[in-house]
Amino acid sequence: MDRLRNCLAEMPLIAILRGLPPHQAASMGQALYDAGFRCIEVPLNSPEPFASIATLARTLPGNCLVGAGTVLDAEQVGHISEAGGRLVVMPHSDAAVIRAAKAAGLLCAPGVATPTEAFAALANGADALKLFPAEQLGPDVLKAWRAVLPPELICIPVGGITTERMSAYWNAGARAFGLGSALYQAGMEPAEVGARAAAFVAAAKALPNFAGPARSIK
Repeated sequence: MDRLRNCLAEMPLIAILRGLPPHQAASMGQALYDAGFRCIEVPLNSPEPFASIATLARTLPGNCLVGAGTVLDAEQVGHISEAGGRLVVMPHSDAAVIRAAKAAGLLCAPGVATPTEAFAALANGADALKLFPAEQLGPDVLKAWRAVLPPELICIPVGGITTERMSAYWNAGARAFGLGSALYQAGMEPAEVGARAAAFVAAAKALPNFAGPARSIK
């Protein structure tokens, strides 16, 4: 858990590289790391996702957390671990997947859309919660959730997040963001993704109370 907390304290952004081809993994990962990202996920509905995860885990510095997204089946957890992934991100809150991730020693951020799902995920060992889809939930929903969720819990809106929308979620209690098509789309080159990443990093640094690696997440 400390590794996830430390990575997101340094930069509260998670790159979602859906559609990433393995041959581009090293250069794309380096572009994101150079821009300031410290957490990268490859959704499992990408081409050869375990190859890309393995490349990212092997080539990026140790302070960058690499994992898998769109994890739907508990059997996939072992392949993620073997590839070097250390984070399991889900669009849903399947207890079997959460438990498999924790049994394998991996971090897990399941997707939730209701307080019932949120508390069930925490009871099954979730390390953080992915609010998905964020467009449907909105900052006001997150603010209401924060009144009852553990204060130290990391809530991560995912879906439709842009540089302009970050501050509203942050003020409502988000402490990280998952970035998909606004950051990366299949076919993009590392330089273009690096430029988009730099814009998100600048927006993150402008968030209230952002202090970089020394900041505690509350």
